[in-house]
Amino acid sequence: MTGLPGIRISLKGLFQAAAILVIVLSLATALPIDHHALQLFTHFRLQYLVASVLLLVVLAAWHEPRYAVALFLVALFNANFVLPWYFDEKPGVKGTEIKVLLANVLSTNDDPAPLFKLIEAEQPDLVFLLEVSPQWARKLPAIGATFAHSIVEPRDGNFGIAMYSNLPVSSAATVDSSPLGFPTIVASLEIGGQSLQVVGTHPMTPLGIQNYDARNSQLNAVARLLQKADGPRLLVGDLNATLWDRQYGSLENRTWLRNVRQGFGLLPTWPTFMPPAMIPIDHMLVSDEIGVKDVRTGPAIGSDHLPLIATITL
Repeated sequence: MTGLPGIRISLKGLFQAAAILVIVLSLATALPIDHHALQLFTHFRLQYLVASVLLLVVLAAWHEPRYAVALFLVALFNANFVLPWYFDEKPGVKGTEIKVLLANVLSTNDDPAPLFKLIEAEQPDLVFLLEVSPQWARKLPAIGATFAHSIVEPRDGNFGIAMYSNLPVSSAATVDSSPLGFPTIVASLEIGGQSLQVVGTHPMTPLGIQNYDARNSQLNAVARLLQKADGPRLLVGDLNATLWDRQYGSLENRTWLRNVRQGFGLLPTWPTFMPPAMIPIDHMLVSDEIGVKDVRTGPAIGSDHLPLIATITL
C-alpha cells in the first residue's frame, strides 16, 4: 500500500499506528489533568479496553512481541477502570421498592408513543424526563394523568426537565442552576415514614472550554444542594459526564453518593446512533441508606439516549 510520495503504508503499519494511538490515549486520559479537550477522551475507557484486546490478538498473530506486551499491559490498565463496575461491593438494603425511570427524550423527537409505551409497561414510581421542550410539554399531559404529582419546566433548546411521581411529594420546586440558568428539580418524597431528597438535573454538553466550565459549574451547584440535604438522597440526570471524568469523580466524592451501576455494569446510554461509541452519561446516584435491586437500560424511544431504569430500596 502506498501513501505520500516516498512513504509506504502497510496493513501491519496501520495496526501498529492504531496500537500506539490506543496506548497513548489510555495512559494520557489517566493523568491528573483537568483540561477540557483531554477530558473528552476519558469517556471511552470501554472502547480503549476492547480496542487494546483486539489489537493485541492481531499483532501477536503478526509476531510483534513488543506491541503485544504493551497492549497486554494497557488492556489490564483499562480493565482496572471497567471491570470493577461489574462486581457488587455493597449489599442491598431491604425496604420499600421504588422503580425510577430516567429518559432523555431528545427535544427534536416528535413521536412520544415509544416513551408512553415504555412507561405503561414499566409502571415506574418516579420518572424524570430531560430535553423537555415546549413542544414536548404539550404532549406530556397523557403521562401526567397517570401520576399523582408532576412538575414540568419546559425550555427552548435541550435543557427542559420534568418529574412525575406516584410517591407522596412533600415539596417540589425548580431552581435555576448557575451559570446558564438551566432548571434543576429539587423534591422531597415521603416513603415508609422516611423523606427521600431527590435532585434531577441536566448540565451543558462539555464541548469547548466555555461549555466545559459551564457543565462543571452546574455540577458544583448540584453538589452543594446535595451536601445540604439530610437523610436518603437520590441524584438523577444526564450529567454529560462518564464514570471516568474527573468532575464526575469529584461529584461522587463531595456528595458521598454512589452510582447505581455498581455491580450491574457500565450500561452505556448515548449515542444510540453510533453503538460502538456508546458511553454511560445518564446516571442515578444514591446515598448509603438506599439499596439497589436492579439497573438496566430500556429500549430505544426515538431519542439519541437509551432510558435508564433502576429499582432501588429504602
